[in-house]
Amino acid sequence: MTQLLYQGQYVLFLLILVALVVSLSFHEFGHAYVAKRFGDDTAEQAGRLTINPLAHIDPMGLLMVVLVGFGYAKPVPTNPGKFTSRWADLLVSAAGPAMNLIVAVVTLNVYLFGLRVGWVGLAEPGPRFFFLLLTQINLLLMVFNLIPLGALDGHYILPYLLPRRAARQYRYWNDRYGNTVLLGLVAASILGVPIFKNVFVISQLLLPFIAFV
Repeated sequence: MTQLLYQGQYVLFLLILVALVVSLSFHEFGHAYVAKRFGDDTAEQAGRLTINPLAHIDPMGLLMVVLVGFGYAKPVPTNPGKFTSRWADLLVSAAGPAMNLIVAVVTLNVYLFGLRVGWVGLAEPGPRFFFLLLTQINLLLMVFNLIPLGALDGHYILPYLLPRRAARQYRYWNDRYGNTVLLGLVAASILGVPIFKNVFVISQLLLPFIAFV
């Protein structure tokens, strides 16, 4: 993203940054909200049951977004010992990507509805760009976080889809090497290797399926 500053595209830089911060905040709120629904108030006690970006944004993670295009928010703390359902771990993990999907659906359809009823301002390049950008970023975050590597949400979800023995083996290998592999893939992507190209492609393919207006 820093190249946008070098090119003098300050407004574009700010729009992308705002969209990322909003999307990450809703993602973490999703985790906190579902954890609370299943009896774990750890996130609430930590002040994370909110969409306020100040509660979720990690300064180093945000700096990484600006410098290299990849970053992170502060993980929501949970205490599985407080969960009231054996499925809570799965649902809490899925809640972050699900929240990004909800934000994408609402954003896109509010924009399309506004165009349909004649909100002229939405047809301007600025609003059009921001609404579509916010939609796309949320779809990207959803798809990316479903990758079952390292600490991404997908690594909590995948074991529930595997036979018990395979799930144990997956957890073992991911605990040992998952973060290293993920960081290696991110580094390769930053250096120009199109590792995550399919993440973008999949998010693009989803757009027609979430437009209902």
